[in-house]
Amino acid sequence: MRYTSTIASIIVVATLLVGCGADSHMKKGDKFFALGEYYDAANQYKKAYSATAPKERATRGQRALKLAECYRRINYTQRAIAAYNNAIRYNQADSMTHLRLAQQQMKAGSYKEAAKNFQAALDSLPGNRLAANGLKAARMAPEWKEQGSQYTVKRENFFNSRRADYSPMLAGDNNDQLYFTSTRTEVKGDELSGITGTKNGDIFVSTKDENGKWTKPQDIDTELNSEFDEGACSFSPDGKTMYLTQCTTDPQYPRYATICTSTRSDASWGKSTTLELTKDTLSSYAHPAVSPDGEWLYFTSDMPGGMGGLDIWRVRLTAAGVGGVENLGEPINTEGDEMFPTFRPNGDLYFSSDGHPGMGGLDIFIAKPDSVGGTWHIEHPGYPLNSQGDDFGMTFEGLHNRGYFSSNRGDAKGWDHIYSFVNPEIIQTVKGWVYEQEGYELPQAVVYMVGNDGTNLKLSVKGDGSFTQEIRPGVDYVLLGTCKGFLNHKEQLRVEPVTESTEYVLQFPLASITAPVLIDNIFYDFDKATLRPESTKALDELIKLLNENPNVTIELSAHCDYRGAVEYNKVLSQKRAESVVNYLVEHGIAADRLSPVGYGKEKPKTIRKKLTETYTFLKEGDVLTEDFIKKLKPEEQEICNQLNRRTEFIVLRTTYGMFDEKGNLKNPPKPKPAENQAPAEPEWTPW
Repeated sequence: MRYTSTIASIIVVATLLVGCGADSHMKKGDKFFALGEYYDAANQYKKAYSATAPKERATRGQRALKLAECYRRINYTQRAIAAYNNAIRYNQADSMTHLRLAQQQMKAGSYKEAAKNFQAALDSLPGNRLAANGLKAARMAPEWKEQGSQYTVKRENFFNSRRADYSPMLAGDNNDQLYFTSTRTEVKGDELSGITGTKNGDIFVSTKDENGKWTKPQDIDTELNSEFDEGACSFSPDGKTMYLTQCTTDPQYPRYATICTSTRSDASWGKSTTLELTKDTLSSYAHPAVSPDGEWLYFTSDMPGGMGGLDIWRVRLTAAGVGGVENLGEPINTEGDEMFPTFRPNGDLYFSSDGHPGMGGLDIFIAKPDSVGGTWHIEHPGYPLNSQGDDFGMTFEGLHNRGYFSSNRGDAKGWDHIYSFVNPEIIQTVKGWVYEQEGYELPQAVVYMVGNDGTNLKLSVKGDGSFTQEIRPGVDYVLLGTCKGFLNHKEQLRVEPVTESTEYVLQFPLASITAPVLIDNIFYDFDKATLRPESTKALDELIKLLNENPNVTIELSAHCDYRGAVEYNKVLSQKRAESVVNYLVEHGIAADRLSPVGYGKEKPKTIRKKLTETYTFLKEGDVLTEDFIKKLKPEEQEICNQLNRRTEFIVLRTTYGMFDEKGNLKNPPKPKPAENQAPAEPEWTPW
């Protein structure tokens, strides 16, 4: 009897200890859950669930439900499904359990089972739009997969690791840099995240080498990355500012995602600083995306005033900072989560959502702006761009419908990987370079583009002086390259229909207002002032330039080398300058806009930096005087003499014809329209 009693006592004590242990795990789990550390919370809830006797059905069901919520948040889809089913089996399902279970079954591709649970959710939540959209998606997803689309996708294992790699973003003037977030072993810091169970993410970058091949991804070796979680970056149009998401941690308080900025100095990114979007410190701000015009920052947030869990918002970017936060509202945002906004350069907004009818977890959607009503038209790009998993984080290679995105499709652990995508659309583009005549690119330039279809755009150029813009067949375009301190240059383009993607290339060499400009390829008969026929092309270009800049007067100068009699050379150069002026006048340029001057050898050429790339024996600032030339090798002397024999022009005035005889401006600028009022006419109209 005493032995039996002892056994019974041991069982009772053990049961009490197990129960106390389970309660302890639940308390720890609840603390982790409150901090948002769902991986650590799941580990505690799992221990508590395992330590709970099957006969304690209600307790076991409640703990299964908490465990399911953690698994759902860390993308452990199959475990989440099992845990939700356990909660239902133990009669502890709440009003959202069937909805959450159905969403997880969609991610697993179990569309029939998902439809049943969406219907069950609708029975208990009549009118719930998430359940209604989910039911529609469960019925349509198999058909979408069967139909397919023009997209082709490929997993790009060169960028991927054994951990999560996501949110790729192309950068660089030639899209030759790929930034993305990774939790691979090379990240900074050794601690594992209580949220995901992996290391905190860092931003990595891969660049193309001289052969156009991607190099091994490297952790950005600056203060940009920290021991905290960094990722989901975007760039300003000029590429000088990075916007990124950062998630810090605190053992006592929940920490919310914030958006930070980093500026580029030379080739390196500086330490990030928090961008304060609102005074609300209890909401998350993540997934920044800059609009193509650089005027808006789009982002994801759960701040009050939204439509669901996470919404897409935007805030205006100004020289003085940010201001004017707006919720995008319907039809983009839903009662679900809308995340990872990004832009195609043509203005289309891509985002991911689990609230719109989709194929599984997060699906990618396209929001096309309606220029008439100021609203958005939503499109679902179908399979295989979308899958039963989470698909998000698009980035585009220029204006073409190709690039990279991230997805956790087919990964049992729910880790994300980088994929490439291609949609063979026929796209016509114009690419132009704006640069100083005889000089380098002009990144401060602006190009005005007007089409007879109503197009009226103001295009900024990249760091290499280039721009790329989509154009439409059957449209006549006029493009005007401008930059402060330079004359304008105009190009015309007629776009014809094509059967494959085509790129038109235009050059915009801008003549300096302050420095002499060489008129290249001007030829005279030997020892005479007679213009040779092959000079016509260069002179016609000069006529075009003067017509495009009607308020400019110029000095037209001719120069000789040091050889020959001084007076003879000066007379010959004067006659040559007059020959050029006569040609211009004969072709419609007003004589009082032109001043011919023959300098002979009085003004030897001063070497500019660009010319030293062709003639490496010369340095910037060298003046090709007779003494300088005679110290060179014979073949170098002849090159310098050729450089001295030149025809140039320099701008004298930029106000010709602008004022009447009383000194009043003939065409005063019109007053600007009131704020929020459309301009009365385009900024520049060539027609």
